[in-house]
Formats: sequence, C-alpha cells, structure tokens
Amino acid sequence: MSIRIGNIHPAKGATRPSKRRGKGSATGLGGTAGKGHKGKKARAGGKIPAWFEGGQMPLQRRTPKRGFKNPGRIEYQVVAVSRIAGAPAGTTIDRAWLEQAGIVRRSGPIKLLAGGDLKTKLTVKVDAASATAKQAVEAAGGTVETTKKGAEA
Repeated sequence: MSIRIGNIHPAKGATRPSKRRGKGSATGLGGTAGKGHKGKKARAGGKIPAWFEGGQMPLQRRTPKRGFKNPGRIEYQVVAVSRIAGAPAGTTIDRAWLEQAGIVRRSGPIKLLAGGDLKTKLTVKVDAASATAKQAVEAAGGTVETTKKGAEA
C-alpha cells in the first residue's frame, strides 16, 4: 500500500472528538456550555484584564505618589579636586587619564567639583566644572577646559 495524502491519518488513540459545547443535554455540556451561571465570564467577549482587582481600588492608585523624575537630568560622574591632586605637574587630566587611574569607571559626562587642595599645575579637560573647582585649579596655575556649552555650574 502506498502512502498518499488521502490515506494519511493520526495513530489510533492520538485524537479525540471535540466537545460540542452547548449542543444539548446529551453532550454533558449543554445548558451553560461549561461556563457556569451568568456573570461576565459567561458572556461572549467576557474577558477580564490581568490588572483588574474585582472592583477594589487598584494597587497603582492606592499607593502614594512621591517625588519627580526629571527626564532631562544629566547625571554626572563627580570627581573631586583632591582625587586629581596626586597627578604630576603638567599632566593633562581627561577621560582617558581618569579611567586609567580608576577614578571614573562608567560612561557618561564628568564634572569636576571642589573639595581638597591642589598644589600642582594641571590641565583639566572635563564636561563640566563647578566655579570653586575651577578657581582651585587656576589658583595652582592650571587651566580647566569644559567641553559642554554653559557647563560652569
């Protein structure tokens, strides 16, 4: 016997007849068709969303809301003047130097902040610098170059 599309069928016991829901009491699934009695889930299209909590005040509405997340905030990696004070005189402090020294570890803009004394002349190239940090570097004879416009804050 050759195999043809007309005589291919599943193995014996592999399939069973579908339940004919709501087709009379003889089927065992007549009347309510396996949906119980009344209620939203017995109706056509009666799907309840996953977040629905039975009519009680939903969790996202009953928990207190606090604060504000500014989507435009620039999160700087801060570097204090004291962290670069150990650099030899005449060194250019930039991202590469700070990463090599282990002061800066992640990507993103860098901001120089005051804190500590500086006695050596350094050239500092960062994204932003505070006014007091800039004064501290310039007082030691160095310069601060900021790469972003209006970065003195």
